[in-house]
Amino acid sequence: MFLLPTVPIGILLGLLLGGRLGRLAYVRVSKPWLFYLALALQVAAFPSLFVPWQAGTQVATALSIASYGCLVVVAFANRHLFGMPIAAAGMLFNLAAILANGGHMPALPSAMRDGGLSFSGVHNNSVREASPNLSWFVDRWAAPRWVPFGNIFSVGDVLIAVGAIVVIAAAMGARVPFRRTPAIETDPA
Repeated sequence: MFLLPTVPIGILLGLLLGGRLGRLAYVRVSKPWLFYLALALQVAAFPSLFVPWQAGTQVATALSIASYGCLVVVAFANRHLFGMPIAAAGMLFNLAAILANGGHMPALPSAMRDGGLSFSGVHNNSVREASPNLSWFVDRWAAPRWVPFGNIFSVGDVLIAVGAIVVIAAAMGARVPFRRTPAIETDPA
């Protein structure tokens, strides 16, 4: 849920930097079906928010890792979008943490406490872990409690959010610092 605000933030930033919302319609996205497949795999792996049944732990882990694989392919296929390499780095950091810790994203107990979360064992794709492998890549911070749908998050999540915001703002034609060429080839009138 930490990533939900990225779309409105990206749109707002795009508008503030001189972009136009209508330019988003001209963005060429490669392999969008893989993005939707990744979302479907996540819902199938962790359906508790949507349906009353639960996938088995091994099935959920396999589906979750497969969804990350789809997202990495989508990010690579869309590397031409300004900001996508930032989001891809975040996905790779998260995937590395998950693979290095038995297929689950470790959550530091301090982050869980700060985020008001309390569980033991595996919850969705998170597992409480005080000494995880690749500790800098795990869920280590909590969103402030006043943030709607706030959660705990990792450095990979931050990179994914920043990358998504930059992709949206640049695709809107925003004057992005350090960018020499337009975000899209055509300039709709």
